[in-house]
Amino acid sequence: MFELSTALADPRECLNADLVTAFRRGLSARLESPDALDDASRIDTLRALEELACVVSAAQAHLAHGLDRSVRAAQAAAGVPAARCGAGVAAQVAWARRTSPHRGARDVALARILPSELPATWRAWRTGRITGWKATLVARETACLSREDRGHVDAVVCDDLDRLEAMGERELVAAVQTEACRLDPASVVLRRRRAEADRHVSLRPAPDTMTWLTALLPVTAGVAAYAALTRAADSARADGDPRSKGQVMADALVARVVGATGDLPGSPAVTLGLVMTDHDLFGGTDEPAHLEGFGPVPAELAREVVVGALTRHEQVWVRRLYCHPRTGELVTADTRSRLFRGSMARFIRLRDRSCRTPWCEAPVRHSDHPVESVADGPTSLLNGQGLCEACNYAKQAPGWHARPSPGVSGHEVETTFPTGHRYRSRPPRLVATVGHTPYRVDYVLSG
Repeated sequence: MFELSTALADPRECLNADLVTAFRRGLSARLESPDALDDASRIDTLRALEELACVVSAAQAHLAHGLDRSVRAAQAAAGVPAARCGAGVAAQVAWARRTSPHRGARDVALARILPSELPATWRAWRTGRITGWKATLVARETACLSREDRGHVDAVVCDDLDRLEAMGERELVAAVQTEACRLDPASVVLRRRRAEADRHVSLRPAPDTMTWLTALLPVTAGVAAYAALTRAADSARADGDPRSKGQVMADALVARVVGATGDLPGSPAVTLGLVMTDHDLFGGTDEPAHLEGFGPVPAELAREVVVGALTRHEQVWVRRLYCHPRTGELVTADTRSRLFRGSMARFIRLRDRSCRTPWCEAPVRHSDHPVESVADGPTSLLNGQGLCEACNYAKQAPGWHARPSPGVSGHEVETTFPTGHRYRSRPPRLVATVGHTPYRVDYVLSG
């Protein structure tokens, strides 16, 4: 079998797609029949495959590093400012690895620093002794150190590969932090300040039409917020509230943020949007609706939300949408409503739902012209796509091209990399039932 680690260690060996593909096919063919191993051999083979997986991920980092160097050199030779060199690399790596551009940027950054700044960690990774995630932890925990101190921590922590391999993730982080704090205590303070600057709130879908609303906060703010919610729950339970402590804390959090019970007078209204067909809206069918910012929700829940809004002091607007009769994609919209400001950008966000880059799934931040305005690209729904900020900036790098490709299959945009690789993206079907008229229902939660 072809040894990937040999190709990384010996520059005379050529690591290429043909050799890797042949290896993959050979390994895949062996999975079609039962193994003839005893249990001890199965354990040994599992360990060997785990080490191989580590080397494979290191090989990907090795190739990403080579691509980054090549693109940066070509862009610098073309006169691209130094601050912009490297644009588009992360997006190409992400496409090749079938992951998000954000993850691609992290992979490229790790591949760039390991060989030069953390050589011992790189050696452990490319020889299969640690995973890519453990290498990431070492890089993350030494990010605030000087290059000299970073190299010292790397040499100390990764000096004994057997001990390093036996470390758990928490133990590894603790070892790196201990050595870093001994060398440069001020770096700990700098790490804390950088971490506080990264505070944010995120929303992710959860099973059974629920969501995880997560806040990354400084320790004092997080503890104080949790204590306040705990006090509210304890007080309500003491007064005989039948809800569980967790339910009361969750309800109190929503009430304080959106002002649903008047706790925050003058709080701004919050608009939520549902997209569903007329048949689903009035109970004729039960295809899932789409809740903007979340995804599909059961028709029963969507009707419950609309009916609940109509029975409270909330404002409701219904706007007609128009879908492609065959694909179910959004093709146009009724923009006569006086509240439909920025109708074209809103239309693109509603049609595309999330960034059109494969595997990105980030929220739409920019309404992009596939054919840029400077190239006489029209500002039209056909020449428009929703992208996140990072993906929009990536496609502005030299050598990138995009063009709309309309047809019977619906709205498509074809994007071509500087290497000639290309992909086509299409918006998702707006509703599951094709042939019925979809509506968008906006309901406003006001304090």
